[in-house]
Amino acid sequence: MQFLFALRSRGVTDARVLTAMERIDRAHFVKGLFADKVYTDVPLPIASGQTISQPSVVGLMTQALDVSPRDKVLEVGTGSGYQAAILSVLARRVYTIDRFKRLVADARAIFEEEGLHNITAITGDGSFGYPEQAPFDRILVTAAAEDPPSPLLAQLRVGGIMVLPVGQSDAVQTLIRATRTETGYEYEELRQVRFVPLIEGLGD
Repeated sequence: MQFLFALRSRGVTDARVLTAMERIDRAHFVKGLFADKVYTDVPLPIASGQTISQPSVVGLMTQALDVSPRDKVLEVGTGSGYQAAILSVLARRVYTIDRFKRLVADARAIFEEEGLHNITAITGDGSFGYPEQAPFDRILVTAAAEDPPSPLLAQLRVGGIMVLPVGQSDAVQTLIRATRTETGYEYEELRQVRFVPLIEGLGD
């Protein structure tokens, strides 16, 4: 309950998002050295030089995405798999893509263990999205690009929403919500954040 109270106090107020975050235990996604900090509201290092985002940022991004039960969602940047697991509680289908094969394999194992069968985890270059399953109702990007990547915008259906951090990787980044309209895209700035950069190509 303390965990949920901390989320609420930082602006995560959507009941469905809070329920999903209560159901998905962050402890399954943090191993080793930092396991004792799993319920604190801080980002933590994971394998391949990546991080698991702090829970309040996961909650705020999920809330901004406004996922409904029939949505097909693309997540760019699987990382630990924590964000995809939360999305899987809210959406009909989640596709998550990461450039690091090891992270995808580890996340897949957790999804299997937890019975989260509506997630497909793919190793690939997420900056190009996942055209095989486009268009998507919702797209969530958990790495910062200088501008919203055009291949991802193109894979959003009309009425669809994308939430992503935008800005220089070593400076202040802004969390943006992009909504595709009949005539183009509408952008809304949400808050300042700090994410790893979105890098093209596959990792080691």
